[in-house]
Amino acid sequence: MMRSRKSQSLLRKHSLSLAALGVVILLIVLYHWANPSTHVGSFFGNAIADWTGVFVTVVMTKHLYEKGSAESKRPKGKVASAVLEVLREHSLTLVLVITGIGWVVAFRAMDPGSKWGQVVGNIVSEWTQILGLVLMTKRFMEVGSKES
Repeated sequence: MMRSRKSQSLLRKHSLSLAALGVVILLIVLYHWANPSTHVGSFFGNAIADWTGVFVTVVMTKHLYEKGSAESKRPKGKVASAVLEVLREHSLTLVLVITGIGWVVAFRAMDPGSKWGQVVGNIVSEWTQILGLVLMTKRFMEVGSKES
């Protein structure tokens, strides 16, 4: 009975992350079998990048922090080391930049016109958008937005 409650609690606490991950996996499977030169295949390829961005946004903003950004979580307390505190204050941007560089390197090694090259190119674009949004929310606001 206790295990059942723990697993329900785990599923409940992470249902948004798991649902977004499930959509990404489903789209990858569908795209694997699709022809990218058709409308449906092209849709699956674009949707993989979009939903990967949704998944990353949900997970990263839950676990990482960007000082001054309304989009990221708020850490508790301070870290003993000034260097570690700076790394923590900008962990969201640092992870996006590092993983973004990884996507760029992968994209450069691919044929941009190939089936998966198009998807990875879209993911690079998605990463740029997420990073831009995080950085913009540090300086800009939108009237009526809960985060502003």
